[in-house]
Amino acid sequence: MFKNLENDMKKIVLAGIGALATTVEKSKELIDELVKKGELTVEQGKALNQELKHDLKTKKQETESAICVEKVSEQLKSLNAADLEKIKEKLAQLEQENNSNGE
Repeated sequence: MFKNLENDMKKIVLAGIGALATTVEKSKELIDELVKKGELTVEQGKALNQELKHDLKTKKQETESAICVEKVSEQLKSLNAADLEKIKEKLAQLEQENNSNGE
């Protein structure tokens, strides 16, 4: 059941990305039309297109990260207690290093 839920979640996320990509395409067409009509300047149109592309790229990266986390979680389930403890120690070390670098 959990496996089916994960697959369903992946499908939902990917459908969301597809919808966002379609929205970006339609928005670009609308922006181009407004530029032609003179309701937007070319520079404003370019800025809006860049913002839409950035938003799409960000959403894609977030989705890829979520899928990666799911894959790692699945792999962690198959590890024994000793291996999990080693990973916990390494994560604690990395977190400490990250906190030291951030200060």
